[in-house]
Amino acid sequence: MEFDDPAEMRRECTERLGEKAGRQFAAMARRGFRLDPTTDDAQATGRCRLGGPALLEPGTPWPEVGGIPLSLHAVLDTDALAPWLGDELPTRPGLLNFFYLDPDLPYEKYSRLHDEPEACRVIPADPARAVETAAPAPARSYPATPVHAAGVTMLPDSWDVNDRDVEYDRDEHWGASSLILDAMGDLDGNTSGHHCAFGWPDTSYAFWVTSRDADGPAVHLLQLPEDSELGWGWGDAGTMYFTIPAKAFATGDFSKAQADMRCC
Repeated sequence: MEFDDPAEMRRECTERLGEKAGRQFAAMARRGFRLDPTTDDAQATGRCRLGGPALLEPGTPWPEVGGIPLSLHAVLDTDALAPWLGDELPTRPGLLNFFYLDPDLPYEKYSRLHDEPEACRVIPADPARAVETAAPAPARSYPATPVHAAGVTMLPDSWDVNDRDVEYDRDEHWGASSLILDAMGDLDGNTSGHHCAFGWPDTSYAFWVTSRDADGPAVHLLQLPEDSELGWGWGDAGTMYFTIPAKAFATGDFSKAQADMRCC
């Protein structure tokens, strides 16, 4: 769920969920971005883009798994995103390169590699030192597409709400997710099908993307749905989500980032 106006978000929460549960749910809000492709370089947000060559520091090896190079799917310019994220960006990692194993490689031969942690990599780079680095074969090179990052306030999808997060009537609802589905249903999942960064992911299905540990919910980094213009897909109406444990994000350890592909 995303809102252009945080005050409207808080008002919707309290009106629909009641004063106490509404405040609890609104407190879960995170700042994030809609990533809108643009052909106007003046509208692009820093060096943020989908596809194209990677932006890596000289000497950085191209990531691979099982000897197969990964494909570059996006670059986020966190310096350009920092003013909106504020304290929600605890470190300044510069450029973030998002890699994943090409989903169109022959399934029979490469399916086991998709389950390996190395099938996903998020590699930071110093903007002052980063250079365009072309993908080695057989990694796919997608068209370079600048994006405009529109700052929004995001609430979690119903499936990313824990029963301890929001008080609910246990006689009326089977869990906190049931309450959110019932009360916020017409707003739930409205980022489905959109490229998004930070904030909360839209799962659209009955599953959790943002896993939890002792430090709380994982931080959502990037949501990439299938995109026919760019030429990638993730199965039937699939979406790829990049997340990172909260502690690793706080210390800038992007080696702990994970990717999770979900489809119908």
